[in-house]
Amino acid sequence: MTSQRGRPEFGFGSQGVTDGDPDLFNADLAPTDGWQRTWDWKAIAALWIGMVVCVPAYMLAAGLVSEGMSWSQAITTILIANVIVLVPMLLIGHAGTKHGIPFPVLLRASFGTRGAKLPAVLRGLVACGWFGIQTWVGGAAIYTIINVLTGNAIVGDQLPLLGIDLGQTLSFLAFWLLHVVFIRYGTESIRWLELWAAPLLITMCLALLGWAYVRADGFGPMLSTPSAFDPGGAKAGQFMAVFWPSLTAMVGFWATLALNIPDFTRFARSQRDQMLGQAVGLPLPMAMLAFIGVAVTSATTIIFGEAIWDPVALSGRMGGFSVVIALVALVLATLTTNLAANVVAPANGFSNLAPGKISFRMGGYITAGIGIAIFPWKLLESTGAYIFTWLIGYSALLGPIAGIMLADYFLIRRTELDKHALFRHDGAYGYRGGWNIAAVVALVLGVLPNLPGFLKAAGFVADVPAVFTTVYTYAWFVGLAVAAVVYLLLMKLGRRGA
Repeated sequence: MTSQRGRPEFGFGSQGVTDGDPDLFNADLAPTDGWQRTWDWKAIAALWIGMVVCVPAYMLAAGLVSEGMSWSQAITTILIANVIVLVPMLLIGHAGTKHGIPFPVLLRASFGTRGAKLPAVLRGLVACGWFGIQTWVGGAAIYTIINVLTGNAIVGDQLPLLGIDLGQTLSFLAFWLLHVVFIRYGTESIRWLELWAAPLLITMCLALLGWAYVRADGFGPMLSTPSAFDPGGAKAGQFMAVFWPSLTAMVGFWATLALNIPDFTRFARSQRDQMLGQAVGLPLPMAMLAFIGVAVTSATTIIFGEAIWDPVALSGRMGGFSVVIALVALVLATLTTNLAANVVAPANGFSNLAPGKISFRMGGYITAGIGIAIFPWKLLESTGAYIFTWLIGYSALLGPIAGIMLADYFLIRRTELDKHALFRHDGAYGYRGGWNIAAVVALVLGVLPNLPGFLKAAGFVADVPAVFTTVYTYAWFVGLAVAAVVYLLLMKLGRRGA
């Protein structure tokens, strides 16, 4: 159906938005209406629990303990980081619930109707990286299950170029295909999976904790090991030097969802539901999972004579039918996290590039394709690369986007948006040629201070001035603050000159 002006009619389920430009709209990007608002606080909390319970989150404390923190310091750092990142989650989520719009459409208010494609794709590419990592982890669980049941029947020589064997490759592809099935059925199938999986995942985590406690007659030496930063310790007096980059990395873990949380809160029944659901579902479950990871690993030092941080490897050592149950739970946990956290955002982002040609489903397929192409097993070769290069690195990129969105929505727009104009190039958010230069400049200047530190951390340069290394320690915070301030100043100057 088209309007008299030649633009497509959006039809039922778009909050009264009736016309717009064809390259800005499809049914997946349209504002949600009341009949689509089916997510109460329990559904949103279940969504978060389903995302939180995953192998990378279980292993987060491992990197902190390996840096010298005690178990309590590691878990406290993770809890503080998730309380911090909850704030932009709730604030940006407000826009999704109030206006019913997904992340790429919200971006149009600050970056322009065409400029919004830049940050949407940046966010999408980060999610593609995470999609590949999580798919590799789930594939590894399948690989372990098969080998435990068959006596290592599918272990073989590494394939050229890939660096993994045929069994690992086929297990990875099998888990990848499982994602494609859910992509085929869209976001409602994801909500259904999260609701059913959340209580099961909590039960399995507690059961694992109970198994470790009973088998080890307590949790063992790790929980009694003092911090390396205590007086007399190997790193006495150096706690803050490790705490701040670790905190930034932990914030970076969910900095991705802090941006595209409107993709989910647009389906919330009310602001109370989205806020309560997120508050219940994120900080405490993350801290709880971190404690389970530390406690179970501590017990493995007694049970197996070595610390086993990787739950996939641990499941392979448990023996009996319990290994199958544990690894099926791991596969389920990884699937729920990956679908919600790493498919929805890039699928909507790629759809926003060409709404007339790329649906949510097609965007999901593109995400899945990129997830294979990046060779995710290469990203997980070391804990240091995982935390201090990958997590902090992309937090330096996403922090500025969050700063611009928050400044625009709350300080410039005062939470009011013209939903009709979001789908028209000639509306209030068309700017000049569809690009808001103020947002682009703010994004660049927000990333720039962190660039030298990232280049050093990634090994591209041997050394940089100490000030840049220090700035990179606070990458997400610096990027968010700089971009927000620059954006507000440029928008104010632009209005004066108009």
